[in-house]
Amino acid sequence: MVVSGGLAGVRNQLVVHYDGSWTSRSGTKAPRTGRMTPAEAAELRAALEDPAYARVPARPTGGPVPDGFQYFLTYRHRLVVTGDGERPPALQRVFAALPDGGPPTRP
Repeated sequence: MVVSGGLAGVRNQLVVHYDGSWTSRSGTKAPRTGRMTPAEAAELRAALEDPAYARVPARPTGGPVPDGFQYFLTYRHRLVVTGDGERPPALQRVFAALPDGGPPTRP
């Protein structure tokens, strides 16, 4: 997942591997790493493989939020782009399952 935008123009990234290990990059700071528990990794996979997630639109359906963030989520070659305020329940479930709720929105 990549998050970009906001007043500061951030571009931060969170990569989660199948084994639950993850790396978060925020601006010029040193990358942070960690590992999800097997149960946390299983919940993330379940959220991403939920048929409801497959129906989440691939592109934003509403207008942009001034100084808002855009989120680019890639899983198994499918890219979903969403903005602030556009999180249907299936997408909220994915965000909730990510380490720290996804990449940071601060520089």
